[in-house]
Amino acid sequence: MEYVIETKELTKRYGSKTAVNHISMHVKKGAIYGLIGKNGAGKTSLMKLILGLTTPNEGEISLLNGSNIYQARRKTGSLIEAPALYKNETAFENMKRFSLISPASDKEIRELLKIVGLDNTKKKKAGEFSLGMRQRLGIAIALLGHPDLLILDEPINGLDPAGIKEIRDIILRLNHSGVTFVISSHLLDELGKIATDYGIVSGGNLIEEISQKNLEERCRASLRIVTDNTDKTVSVLKSWNKNIKLETLGTDISILSEIEDSSYINHMLVSSGIKVYEIKNESIGFEDFFIERLGR
Repeated sequence: MEYVIETKELTKRYGSKTAVNHISMHVKKGAIYGLIGKNGAGKTSLMKLILGLTTPNEGEISLLNGSNIYQARRKTGSLIEAPALYKNETAFENMKRFSLISPASDKEIRELLKIVGLDNTKKKKAGEFSLGMRQRLGIAIALLGHPDLLILDEPINGLDPAGIKEIRDIILRLNHSGVTFVISSHLLDELGKIATDYGIVSGGNLIEEISQKNLEERCRASLRIVTDNTDKTVSVLKSWNKNIKLETLGTDISILSEIEDSSYINHMLVSSGIKVYEIKNESIGFEDFFIERLGR
């Protein structure tokens, strides 16, 4: 597996506070990796460590499949917190200033402004831009130098629905052209529309990494059963269907495989001398899945 970002036991402490606690994360090439967590969970601190904006106390960082870390960061664009813009200058003039760090021709700058939908702002100053326009200009600046990786911290925070869609469309378009993304957000619904993978962060810890495909499997409908004998129930179910997918938690048994007729399951268990206290269809929503883990 080729990872664009791989960290091992990455840790950052500020005095007695641990902002990032031994995090080992894995971002696949071509992914849109969503960092999900409450405010103060450690998402921004983790991004700053990856970008070299702050120094870790412990741990290792590998970027772009083990490339030299300094060279790799030159191929990484970022938008952390609010974009730092020159308010009395146009979008093009802002881009020219930042191109001193990541060289780009006037033609390339105009192409980038077109990508983010700011090619027709003409002489309008950045100080007169809406929040969505400022975010789009920040992304255009992050694209200077043709990065393979973009790290965006809350890029849709505070935007109206139209602005959110604009940013989402830009991210998807760039991802289809080969750019890998790490995006932090606490807006689960919006991130769920674009992310291919997730990292769940809480209290400075990486609780879990999960792909969109596995998330859909975990959130789909299941059949929950409570009986007087969990072990025997599992044995009977597996004897009936050796490929059945089961999860047990205490006295609860969840059948994750598709079941057409739950009454047959009930009849089969009762006929085997098992008392069935409860049997019902259940499903967990996308938000409920993350909230349960963020509350750990």
